[in-house]
Amino acid sequence: MKRTFASRIVGEVSIPALLLGLVFFAASLTPSLIPRGPEVQGILGGLVTALGYLLARIVALLWQAADLPRLPDRAARVLTWLLAAATVPFFVWVLASSLEWQNDIRDKMGMAPADGLHLAIILALAVATFAAAYGVGRLVAGLFRLIRSWFYRIMPPRRANVLGLLAVALILLVVTRDGILDRVVTGLDESYEAAQALFDRAPAPPSDPNRTGSAASLIDWAAMGAPGRDFITSGPDAAAISAFTGRPAMDPIRVYVGRANGDTPQERAELALAELRRLGAFEREVLIVASPTGTGWMDPGAHDPVEYMHDGNIATVAAQYSYLQSPLALILETDTGLEQAAALQDAVHAYWKTLPPDDRPRLYVHGLSLGAWSSMHATNIFRLLDDPIDGAFWAGPPFPSAFWNYVQNQRAPGSPWVLPTIGDGSLVRYASHVADASEARAPWGGMRIVFLQYSSDPVVFYDPASLWRAPPWMRDPPAEDMSEHFVFMPVVTQFQLALDMALSFGAPPGHGHAYYARDYIGPWVQVTDPEGWTRSDTDRLMAHCDNGFQAGCSNGQ
Repeated sequence: MKRTFASRIVGEVSIPALLLGLVFFAASLTPSLIPRGPEVQGILGGLVTALGYLLARIVALLWQAADLPRLPDRAARVLTWLLAAATVPFFVWVLASSLEWQNDIRDKMGMAPADGLHLAIILALAVATFAAAYGVGRLVAGLFRLIRSWFYRIMPPRRANVLGLLAVALILLVVTRDGILDRVVTGLDESYEAAQALFDRAPAPPSDPNRTGSAASLIDWAAMGAPGRDFITSGPDAAAISAFTGRPAMDPIRVYVGRANGDTPQERAELALAELRRLGAFEREVLIVASPTGTGWMDPGAHDPVEYMHDGNIATVAAQYSYLQSPLALILETDTGLEQAAALQDAVHAYWKTLPPDDRPRLYVHGLSLGAWSSMHATNIFRLLDDPIDGAFWAGPPFPSAFWNYVQNQRAPGSPWVLPTIGDGSLVRYASHVADASEARAPWGGMRIVFLQYSSDPVVFYDPASLWRAPPWMRDPPAEDMSEHFVFMPVVTQFQLALDMALSFGAPPGHGHAYYARDYIGPWVQVTDPEGWTRSDTDRLMAHCDNGFQAGCSNGQ
């Protein structure tokens, strides 16, 4: 029978493989950590349908290559109809339930319910996404057949098949690395140049010689970059702090070194140390070494409250390592962030430990998101044993963080993965939007470490192993802002969580990866132990934050 042009383009469609794709689609409609709209759901559904189809075709090819027994045609057709009879009703039921599931999560996060399922949008985008993925697959398969036909002329078929597959894999690797990735890097280079152009349009530097970036400062204001300038010029001054506390206050010291202020992490770290010494930071009560997010952003919700707590008798220092958004910096500039955090902590701690213990500030480290990862990396065991810091506060630690993973796996049996109990709580405690790290079996020891992590934050709780097994938190009873309808599905769950990471920055404050001032306050109290601070002070500061300077990390990582 002569094949039409369309059939030659589309090729032979496998109904069993398509049914597995529909099962994957149905699984993608189940809830994950972040609510999904119809557009996102459609793209996700089409992508996992294509993956399910591809997986089934690969299994079929391997079965055929191994020359394993095959069902007779009639039995195969009957089995296909039985699979369809089970798959289609399941797909329809899940599709009908998905709006209720998504609205359940939205309600738990304080979001308005979705006004409808928007089935037409979901299916249209799913079909388009599947068609695009299928087309790419057909092109790759065509390339394989072409290369294999060349090898057939000079070698046996089995050897030609293997070498053809290796050749296609090599070609795709080169095209991706030297073609697509090159273009991405070029685009990022252009964005870097755009960031540099911002320096030419920098506002006037501070006139106060006690501010970083002023004429008296060792740090060039124009090269500091917008995130650093925002950090230096924002935050409460002595008058604002005194008006809130009713006590005398000092102007907090803030030091920031932009990436362009030095050629190497070590140069930037030494410059930051010199500026700290110039401003008298080591004469303050508290000194915080902070690691910014990927763009260099410093969350005001994290830093403003702790300055109120200590009457401004505090200094904070940070050094920028990237201009990229945190997800891109995580992939492309991981080592840069780790090196910069380590260099800054090394420089500050090395000088700090030369000072008399009774005449130096209490030293803490802090980081949000990618800054938490780099800060943890920099806080090495040798420094803790030599002359230990007073504590650490890390918010939204990304899932690859080695130290966070180590601590998580020390959780007490029966404590939840999203808010674990570590030992007796004298060294490490956890906080979230429903816990402030104040409760533990034992009082704090000499060092205090707090992790702030929201139970619905996929940046924290994404699990690469979800490709084949359920994440640990999915095996626990769901937290307050988590769905009761989690369904683990190999491959699909991982893609759901990967998509959740992209959506998590826009979640409502207190959920996803949107950390904000109210939830920083309790942990800062526990870590830095402000003198004379009471629960009523915490409540007043929370109210002040809500009225004035609350900030979520969706605004610039």
